[in-house]
Order: sequence, then C-alpha cells, then structure tokens
Amino acid sequence: MDQTKIVTLENGYHLFTRKVNEGPVKLLCVHGGPGDNHEDFENFKMGLAGKGVEVYSYDQLGSYWSDQPDFSKPENQKFLNVEYYLDELEEVRQKLGLDNFYLLGHSWGGLLAQEYAAKYGEHLKGVIIESMIDNLDEYTENINREREEMFSPAEVDYMHECEAEDNYEDAMYQEMVKKLYSVYLIRHPENSPHHLVSTTNTQIYNYFQGNNEFMMVGKLTEWDFRDRLKEITVPTLLTVGEFDTMPLDAVRRMHKTLKNSRMVVTPDGGHCHHIDNPKAFFASLYKFIDDVENGKI
Repeated sequence: MDQTKIVTLENGYHLFTRKVNEGPVKLLCVHGGPGDNHEDFENFKMGLAGKGVEVYSYDQLGSYWSDQPDFSKPENQKFLNVEYYLDELEEVRQKLGLDNFYLLGHSWGGLLAQEYAAKYGEHLKGVIIESMIDNLDEYTENINREREEMFSPAEVDYMHECEAEDNYEDAMYQEMVKKLYSVYLIRHPENSPHHLVSTTNTQIYNYFQGNNEFMMVGKLTEWDFRDRLKEITVPTLLTVGEFDTMPLDAVRRMHKTLKNSRMVVTPDGGHCHHIDNPKAFFASLYKFIDDVENGKI
C-alpha cells in the first residue's frame, strides 16, 4: 500500500516522505536541485510496478513539502552545507527503518549518494548515481562548452554580460536559458509533473548552484570527491543522459575507478533522463537491481 508519512528530525523540523509499491527490495531516492522535491520521482511508481521494489522518497529540509526555514536568518544558515544534508539522509533512513537497501541520487542527490556510500556503505546493497559526477570543475567546463556550441560568440557574450550585471530577468537571456534547458535538461517536459507555481526553493538553489543550471557559481564549486571516489565499494550504477549537462568522459573515468560499477547512457535523455526516456531508464535501473539481487554484480 502506498503511504505518505511525516518524519520529525532530532532538530525538530518535519520532512515529507512517500512510499509507493510493495516488495522485498527497498529503494530510497534523493532528489536534486538543491531545493527541488520528491515529485521528480513520481514516475517510479509506474516504472517499477510489479517488480517487487518499494520506492521511498522524501523532501529535504527547505523543499516544497517539508518544513521551510528562512535561510536568510543567520541561525538557519548552519543547514546550508553538504554535511547537514548527508546527516539528514542518514536520519531519514533510520526513521523509515531501511537497511540493506538501494540508494538512488539524482543530480545534487547523486552528490549526496556518493558521500553516503563512502560513509555509510554498510547499510547499502547498491547505489545509483544518476546524472552526477564526482566534482563540479568538469561539470562547469561541460556546460560552458554546451552553450558555446549552441550559441554564437556574440550570444554567449550577451549571456555573460547579463550574468555580470545580475540581470537574469532579461527577456533574451531567459529565452536562451530556456533553449538550453530544452536540449540538455528536460527534452520531454510533457512527461514532467506540472504546477501553477514554482516548487523550487530558490534560497537553497541559488546558494549552492547559482541562478540556473548553466551558471555554476555557488557553494558547490568547492565540492570535489575525486580523491575519495574509490571509497565506494558497493555495486554502483552510473546512469547519464545522452545529452546530459554532466560530461560523459567524466562518467567513463568514474566507471574505470569504481571496479564494481556499471555505466549506462540513456538515449534521447537530458539531465532528467528518467523523465525524458522512462522506458530505457527503468529497464537499465531494474536490470542493475536484479543483477545485484542475483549476485551477477
């Protein structure tokens, strides 16, 4: 039976959690953003229906369905770091009673999944890192290359001028970002959840990322996991979209480093390839889980 549950953290805040489907295999999904929410995984119910996989997801602190403290207040800025969200993930695991489970992290969630697998790997059967690499330097290089390939030098200069002036509401700038998103972020938005209002917490997103996906200037520029990647020893699925914002070469390097890993590229998929091409994505995801369950990985 599907279930919605509010969990109360030790810090007193409340988080929204959701369970769909029934089965002996447990899969916990961690959303991206930062500042997005569990609705990113709505199609997991249908995508894994009848596969014996219980899918859990939750909204991180500050995300749409959970408590949203005002992060502009100094006393709340202690939450704006990777360590807090990593510890929060472990507390959610405990509150949900999960162990010997699979962890899937998308984008920012994939960053947390890497950190979690290194620190708390004893609780995992396997980890799925979706559309995330182990550092932000190569990501920044790739998104700059992608917009240089899409636009003329004059258009790229125009974007840089808008960014230097914090003029993100400029109509032409917005159109260019929209075009980039339509190719590299979500290629099939008709498959996405829709709201009449924005559900992204921009306080969190802007602090960690910047104004948009093609402007990496936030706190996460300091994150680099390359030297620690080898600490992940559980079976790992590296899944990326054919047209992802994440560089495929970096994913291939990660695959070579992680001896117990598999890499899959989803065709006609962007950064949110589980939305763009769910048929291909869920086929590869379930094959990974089934292979781990049967000792083939």
